[in-house]
Amino acid sequence: MTTPKSVLERAFALLAVFTVDRSAMTLSELSRRSGLPLSTTHRLVAALVELRALTRNADGRYSVGLRLLELGALSPGSLDLRDRALPFLEDLYEVTRHNVQLAVRDGLDVVYVERISARDAVNVVTRVGSRMPLHCTGVGLVLLAAAPAHVQEEVLAGPLRRFTPKTLVRPRDLREALARVRRDGYAISDRQIEMITYSVAAPVRDASGEVVASVSVVVPAGTGTDAVVPAVRACGLTISRVLGWMT
Repeated sequence: MTTPKSVLERAFALLAVFTVDRSAMTLSELSRRSGLPLSTTHRLVAALVELRALTRNADGRYSVGLRLLELGALSPGSLDLRDRALPFLEDLYEVTRHNVQLAVRDGLDVVYVERISARDAVNVVTRVGSRMPLHCTGVGLVLLAAAPAHVQEEVLAGPLRRFTPKTLVRPRDLREALARVRRDGYAISDRQIEMITYSVAAPVRDASGEVVASVSVVVPAGTGTDAVVPAVRACGLTISRVLGWMT
């Protein structure tokens, strides 16, 4: 990554170091991970706290502030999609009683824009706003299978990160998985992120027929797919119709 020069670039470099696994950091950690001098980090953090883009916690560490969450929720694509999809995501949750997710592609990543969590369902590592690689999730496989050829080739060129022994890390295996998604109209990601879960995902299309999102259900490993697959596919189809897609 090139060294940020403008104040805006430095501020974004600072904010970009926050992840799901690193949601709170000290000034020193922010400086080290962003590559910015400690003095610069101190000035930027103070300004970002004043603007509510960052929050100083009781332990002295800093987290993403509510103002950024408010702005992120106003993203035009995700806002319209989430609003239209939510009633059907809730229906899917009522049918399956498992974790339901809605995601879109951003570059080579999946970004989760909505999630309905079941209290007694299996734990999942994702949350709204989090990112995952395209190759190792159900929603990612659906979105990658429909992505432009150059995106697919960039992902296949790797490296493909391994999370479990079941993660697809060989390009040949990933190509075959994408071909199955295009053939079947849905994806099953079997224990790729955690050995205790698998996910079933289906595409969501807009009025032009383009795949703009994917919906999924995460269930415990060993759960039968007979009821889950039709429910997920029906949810994706219904949301697509609301978005204007005609079969």
